Amino acid sequence: MANRVLIISAVTDDVLALRDALGNARDGPFDVEDVPALAAGVQRLAAGGIDAVLLNLTLPDAQGMTCFDRLYEAACHIPILTLCDLDDEAQAKEAVQRGAQGWLSRGYFDNYLVPQSLRNVIERMKVEQRLYIAQTRAQITLNSIGDAVISVDMHGCVDYLNVAAERMTGWSRDEARGRRVDDILAIVDNVTGRPIPNPLEYILRGDPSADLADECVLIDRQGSRLPIEDSAAPIHDWNRHLVGAVMVFRDISHNVALTAKMRHLAQHDFLTNLPSRMLLNDRVSLAIALARRSNAYPVLLFLDLDKFKHINDSLGHGVGDQLLQAVAERLLACVRTSDTVSRYGGDEFVILLADERHPQDAALTAEKILHALATPFLIGEQELHTSTSIGIGVFPFDGTDAVTLIKNADTAMYHAKERGRNNYQFFHQAMNQRAVERQLIESNLRRALEQSEFTLHYQPKVDLQNHRITGVEALLRWMHPEWGLVQPERFIAIAEECGLIVPIGRWVLREACLQIVRWREASIPGVSIAVNVSAVEFRQRDFFDHALAILEETGADPACLQLELTETVLMRDVATSADLLARFKALGVKIAVDDFGTGYSSLSYLSQFPIDVLKIDQSFVRAIDGEAGKNGAIVGAVIDMGRNLHQRVIAEGVEDEEQLAFLKAHECNEAQGYLFSRPVDAALMQAMFGTGIAA
Repeated sequence: MANRVLIISAVTDDVLALRDALGNARDGPFDVEDVPALAAGVQRLAAGGIDAVLLNLTLPDAQGMTCFDRLYEAACHIPILTLCDLDDEAQAKEAVQRGAQGWLSRGYFDNYLVPQSLRNVIERMKVEQRLYIAQTRAQITLNSIGDAVISVDMHGCVDYLNVAAERMTGWSRDEARGRRVDDILAIVDNVTGRPIPNPLEYILRGDPSADLADECVLIDRQGSRLPIEDSAAPIHDWNRHLVGAVMVFRDISHNVALTAKMRHLAQHDFLTNLPSRMLLNDRVSLAIALARRSNAYPVLLFLDLDKFKHINDSLGHGVGDQLLQAVAERLLACVRTSDTVSRYGGDEFVILLADERHPQDAALTAEKILHALATPFLIGEQELHTSTSIGIGVFPFDGTDAVTLIKNADTAMYHAKERGRNNYQFFHQAMNQRAVERQLIESNLRRALEQSEFTLHYQPKVDLQNHRITGVEALLRWMHPEWGLVQPERFIAIAEECGLIVPIGRWVLREACLQIVRWREASIPGVSIAVNVSAVEFRQRDFFDHALAILEETGADPACLQLELTETVLMRDVATSADLLARFKALGVKIAVDDFGTGYSSLSYLSQFPIDVLKIDQSFVRAIDGEAGKNGAIVGAVIDMGRNLHQRVIAEGVEDEEQLAFLKAHECNEAQGYLFSRPVDAALMQAMFGTGIAA
């Protein structure tokens, strides 16, 4: 089929010369049409079928570049050659810059090369059209697949991303083009967090082993982490020279999650979701390996529930299973997040305290567990009572491997049962060591009061609406002249046992009241300070009188004082508690329920108390995760309850932005935790009142 050429010219001699040249072409004639004006030419082009246009830039209805631009707008995908005089090719060259394929000079229209050149131009345009179609088809295909595709040139600069790659990296194609691939594809090791060289770099260096290793994570433009797997390959030109590289990668989040779930099921007890024996053994072995280098003393607590068999046999396995689940929850609340609570089998549990610096501190954990499990369990309509016998084994004294350590802790547990149950025993002579430690702490506590070794640190509470500091919680710190900073969990329980908690508590209350006055005199009035009150203090008959005397002596405003008590303390004697709290409320003192949700109180009883604040225990706050606040049901319920009871709700232990976002979304009033500030001394706290807290 002959190529059809349209001549747009009002010069008769030009038209005749071109018709003659094209009609007698050696490789076959062209079908030639001609029109004398631009408008007629545009109209003919609209009808289709034209393969090329020969344009005179001087027409009755248009001249110069205006003439060319109007035609090009109507036929941008058809080759256009302009007609010009030999001595006036400037316009022709400008037309080429605007899209023309070339020009023909008068005087050479009858040259045999004119048909050949025109045929070449037409064929080149057809090749470009086919290439465009192929590129478009490839583009649509690449944008339709779920895998991400990115390619780079020899300099490692991005020259292409498909839609999936844009979505996964957070970079648009236009933004990414020309940038180094490392800027667009930030890949790190999921375990170590260290950057991993991009596979495309290996390809460009001629290294064929370019695929990513397992457990690689893509960090997108917003900082989100996405597990990926990939394949990469070189790009060659037709001379087999390397000109770039392409990488195909995909999101494997679902696979990773499924693998993690399967691993979790294999390593955890199906009933309590606690680590199984297999995972416990691994963690004990790891703790021992680390302890050899870090001067730590991993401790194992082997627990066996007392009277569980009787409960299981009399009330059924369903009730027994619920009791085991409830026990597991209390055990988790008794230890640190770095520790491991494992269900060893039946009614046996093993707890690994992996990073103990002082083995005798395991006794404090054991006592905490005994106290936690002594409180009745409400299972359905049944109030169940149980206790536990605990055996304690310490590395390396009682074993240098996991099997031996567990076996010896188990042996110590049986000794505890023989001594009447509901107690703990160290393996061999550790009880003597514990007694010495306890006596040492007790004697040093007495000296600490006399030598003013105690101090208060303050952790701010922040209004989640305006991010302003609403008050602080006073936290006791003991700076021993030889031991350094002694953590409260090491000495508070001993102080309660020996009765020293009462004078220590009075010192804390007096120091807090003095600090209220100091800040008032420093032009920081109205600072609310919360003070924790222990069960032993609260049960003292003269507790109110001593508190009143301290307020009067120091001149502190009672409205700036907040007493924090746990549910367990309040519920020990409801009538007495209600009366005592009413007397404090009459003074203007605020009342807060600390660790709310961890006690075992009746809400109908709690409603009898004049409570101003509910503090959500940090264990519930930590349960909030990033998947739309999953596991935050308890926190949300407490916030709603507080709102309905017209009580302010404070969340403790807020450590990350996900928890903060959840609390804000549920309109929690206040929060405190490491996300805002660690406890600081009075001077630093005073400075923070001026600068505020950003969150």
